[in-house]
Amino acid sequence: MSEPLLRGKTPSFPSRQPLRQTAETSRARYHRLVAGAFVADLLMVASSLLLAQWIRFETPLAGFGVPFEDEFRFGDYLGHSILGIALMMGMLVNFRLYARENLLSYTNTLRILFKASFVWILSYLALTLILKFDPPISRIFCAIGLLTTLTILPLWRGLLWRIASREEHSCSLRQRALVVGWSKDFSRAAKVFSDAPDRPFDIVGVVAPPGGEFQEPVPPHLPVMGSYESLDMLLQLGVCQMVVVADDALKTGTLMHIASVCEKEMVEFKLVPTCFQVLLSGLHLESVGGIPILGISRLPLHSTVNQYVKRFVDIVGGLVGLTLAAPIIAIFGLLIYRESPGPIFYRQRRLGANGKLFDMVKLRSMKLDAEKTGVGWTVKDDPRCLRVGAFMRRWNIDEIPQFWNVLKGDMSLVGPRPERPELIEQFKEEIPHYNARHNIKPGITGWAQVNGLRGDTDLSERVRFDLHYIENWNVLLDFQIMFLTFVKRQGAC
Repeated sequence: MSEPLLRGKTPSFPSRQPLRQTAETSRARYHRLVAGAFVADLLMVASSLLLAQWIRFETPLAGFGVPFEDEFRFGDYLGHSILGIALMMGMLVNFRLYARENLLSYTNTLRILFKASFVWILSYLALTLILKFDPPISRIFCAIGLLTTLTILPLWRGLLWRIASREEHSCSLRQRALVVGWSKDFSRAAKVFSDAPDRPFDIVGVVAPPGGEFQEPVPPHLPVMGSYESLDMLLQLGVCQMVVVADDALKTGTLMHIASVCEKEMVEFKLVPTCFQVLLSGLHLESVGGIPILGISRLPLHSTVNQYVKRFVDIVGGLVGLTLAAPIIAIFGLLIYRESPGPIFYRQRRLGANGKLFDMVKLRSMKLDAEKTGVGWTVKDDPRCLRVGAFMRRWNIDEIPQFWNVLKGDMSLVGPRPERPELIEQFKEEIPHYNARHNIKPGITGWAQVNGLRGDTDLSERVRFDLHYIENWNVLLDFQIMFLTFVKRQGAC
């Protein structure tokens, strides 16, 4: 049965800004919840090991095994406990306990806790034997530690799950999804989604496929928000954070167009396997209520824990950078003012992570009237550059004040270079995958920059390097790029 799109009704949409603010608020709540859960888990693991230590050495069990030559003190096992806590937290992170869907599923949580605990106890025993701790690790203590951990953590996580699964909290953990098309198979899937407590999204509306006819009638409680041709406008309005394709009759070109529009507007793209006539590299299979869904693979910096690790490095690096750079800023500030009286700092509006605008701070390297004819790229031997400005740009000295942007949280030490919003409007239409760079915070330096791609260089090539960084991020890569920033100046001008 087909259902034509009712073109006579024009849905009204809220303004873009409140929707963006809602998304930011939801994201902030999720990150706070993950941070709180991580700290609480750490305390619970520490409590489990302390309890195991007390049971092993302060109760009648102290008589079993090889006794200590002297009276046992809690400090004797300080190193053992620190290693055990660090190792267990690493296991929980590795098994993705802090992923959005696992916070809403107690079954997933229990499975991860048991899997992580048994891998942890084997690794813990092996490491303590290899490192030859003194006093030697007690195997009875390890066995008790496993039991106390598998008692305390599930109890605490059960309480967290009850709190997180309440509608007032779980709604902030779920994303708003817009469905393209509607089919008989997806009707059944949507029913499962709505009943699944661990569902990662809520359907907020439906968009008609090309031609305006649905394969199956849309449920009356879901609004038809527009036609396929209006999808771009709907995403620009910010009505959703995710697009789910539910029509298995869509052509490959149409699917690729939807994925491209989602990428440009920084909206997640999901494809239900009823449409499995196309294979896209990078797709990731996940399960919601037993129904498999394909979507763009998770990126390393989608992990909240990785984001906190990167942020910690940024704060330390920003503080050290500003402290060491203060004399350099003062010296070059005087040189700038001497050559071209006026402000020594230059503030420019840039687009950051998830489309957020911010003012980037640099030491002024150009004349005051450098942009009187409009915005433009910096080119080699640019006549607009000051003499001291050319030197600063060659050695990246003009970027030093951006440590302040890093401390504020607008930027990271390493990431794709931010660009002006007026240029991005053009780039996102002309350069494939350009806006995918805005999945993470922009950086003072980046993988493209240390490979000579800055200033008047090929944008497509720059995007390719930026996407490689986003897909392959790790802390060691960040340190490698920071080191290369000081030893490679290829492409500087």
